[in-house]
Amino acid sequence: MRLLLTSGGISNTSIRNALVGLLGKPIAESNALVIPTGIYPFPGGTGGAFQAISGTAKSPLCELGWKSLGVLELTALPSIDKEVWAAAVRESDALLAWGGDPVYLSYWMKHSGLADLLPSLRPETVYVGVSAGSIAMASSFGEAYFDPPNCTGERLSSEDLVFAGPEGELTMTLVMAEGVGLVDFTIIPHVEYDNPQDVENAEQWARRLPVPTYAIDDETAVTVVDGAVEVVSEGLWRLFTPDARG
Repeated sequence: MRLLLTSGGISNTSIRNALVGLLGKPIAESNALVIPTGIYPFPGGTGGAFQAISGTAKSPLCELGWKSLGVLELTALPSIDKEVWAAAVRESDALLAWGGDPVYLSYWMKHSGLADLLPSLRPETVYVGVSAGSIAMASSFGEAYFDPPNCTGERLSSEDLVFAGPEGELTMTLVMAEGVGLVDFTIIPHVEYDNPQDVENAEQWARRLPVPTYAIDDETAVTVVDGAVEVVSEGLWRLFTPDARG
């Protein structure tokens, strides 16, 4: 399986070309399943799921002109015969994992059985993550919240972080969790590099994480093919490594 881990979806020509290259054929000839599960813990999550599926959300994903598009709802899978939904996953060319809460999403990826299935998929299958959908692929990750959602998820630890805000300091909670474990790095999405405070906050966040961390903006993605990691970008990004954090 090949990975395309994005912050803001298929947001520019370079990322779209990378997707087509990973698929090995045009998007119009490719079948996809969208996974909206991660968005549900947040207020308006049901509406956010509809926007993602209908292709009206800010981050381009479902509206790219797929040959067919289905919905893979992870919370429903434990109540369904595995061979029914697993067959649909195996036949798909792309899995499109929407954003939201990565702790909740990674829990349901594992609890549903999808995480166990992913390594056995065809080598040409492409997993496309958006924000939380990208974060959840890590072996371990941290997510920062103003108010962590009270929802199902496997939290390892939490600590307060004081971030710089437009009107002074902001206290957020950094929650550590185990992800699916398909990559040995993690991602901090939506870093606005024209905002020095945002870059400072991303660096402070990355210092708390035990794995290499790509801090990327919405014009950047990370691809993984046969273990080889590459950055595709029309924007800005930085890689923080544990050794560089002191």
